[in-house]
Amino acid sequence: MSRIDQSRIGKSGTFTLGGRIVKRLGYGAMQLAGPGVFGPPKDHDAALAVLREALASGVDHIDTSDFYGPHVTNKLIREALAPYPDDLVIVTKIGARRGADGSWIPAFSREGLTQAVHDNLRNLGLDVLELVNLRSMFDAHGPAEGSIEAPLTILAELQRQGLVRHIGLSNVTPAQIAEGRRICEIVCVQNAYNLVHRADDALIDDLARDGIAYVPFFPLGGFTPLQSATLSAVAARLGATPMQVALAWLLRRAPNILLIPGTSSVAHFQENLAAAALNLPDDAARELDASASTGSA
Repeated sequence: MSRIDQSRIGKSGTFTLGGRIVKRLGYGAMQLAGPGVFGPPKDHDAALAVLREALASGVDHIDTSDFYGPHVTNKLIREALAPYPDDLVIVTKIGARRGADGSWIPAFSREGLTQAVHDNLRNLGLDVLELVNLRSMFDAHGPAEGSIEAPLTILAELQRQGLVRHIGLSNVTPAQIAEGRRICEIVCVQNAYNLVHRADDALIDDLARDGIAYVPFFPLGGFTPLQSATLSAVAARLGATPMQVALAWLLRRAPNILLIPGTSSVAHFQENLAAAALNLPDDAARELDASASTGSA
């Protein structure tokens, strides 16, 4: 990949993720699995190509989980990228397992969490996981209250055993984050957030003040891509795609936001990458902010 692309991703800036400094635009591997994040990819070689393109383009932060597939994305990452470069941070998550029908099932038992850590280690080919997010599963569709003390204590024990370096939380409420921080250091939070779905606005700012990374999943709307007349109009003025503008808005939103847009296409990956260098003018940002606050984004 050209130096131009390496320079482009660098314009996203950097932030500390655990003990490492990473570029703010990374890559999410979820879409490399089959439909519904279940089963193998439609095109195995294409999936490997996207991962290699990401690394060649300067991505140094990849998000995955062994319950994607299950086991599919981690094995693809290992096949495509191992031996891993020293600056690559692979972030995974535990707290769920997949049913035979592709369903998402909570997996908070000691046995389940311990097995999940070892599954991630084995399938990624690592001796230690750099960062593991504990995903709350009180409601698979969004944050819901409930104590995370028991599963997080188990994950912290695995950290003390040297299997995990850093711990984050996913799909959580502010109360759960506060509870988690009383148990161990929390270095990142991964929740659903984008231009339209902004329930975590105050949380993002609170985490930024404490130097904690916020990693929005579904930054482009997930299984239902963002649709907005305002977004399309701004994109047309800037000569960009609506999705590039949506990513640029997130990068501008707060310095602690790290992006992990996912795709199974090299061309789409390169489109996402261009968002790192997209200058979002003040008037465009204000327009997008206003449309989101009124629900018309």
